[in-house]
Amino acid sequence: MPTRTARTAWNGTLQEGSGQVELSSSKVGTYDVSFPKRAAEDAGGTTSPEELIAAAHSSCYAMQLSALIGEAGGTPESLDVKADVSLAPDPAGGFRITGIALTVRGEVTGLDAAGFEQAAQAAKASCPVSKALTGTTITLDAALD
Repeated sequence: MPTRTARTAWNGTLQEGSGQVELSSSKVGTYDVSFPKRAAEDAGGTTSPEELIAAAHSSCYAMQLSALIGEAGGTPESLDVKADVSLAPDPAGGFRITGIALTVRGEVTGLDAAGFEQAAQAAKASCPVSKALTGTTITLDAALD
């Protein structure tokens, strides 16, 4: 299996510095990062590690759920997956990811709501990004459209 790479170039202090994260393997872009904007409600045109984790988790989860729906005899017509990754101060110092909320809405043929819920929960437990994020509380809100 392949290894994927991202690279960050950072200049300056935490509060006054900034950087650029490059998605090196795919070459799809370079994005600005800044700690003050990372910690603010308005990202102001920059990304953050939490947003990148959210992107990784939502896409991984969608792929895993699609596979599990197929294994259960259903056909995923469409899946809309959102991942909200929360950052907060860590009582031990610094910051930490305090939780991830996955929300999925699906149009699926061949599975009822209970079958979809079962596949959705199994995908949460078995997607590689979920596995990598053990130790973080991950919640799931899953429903058919």
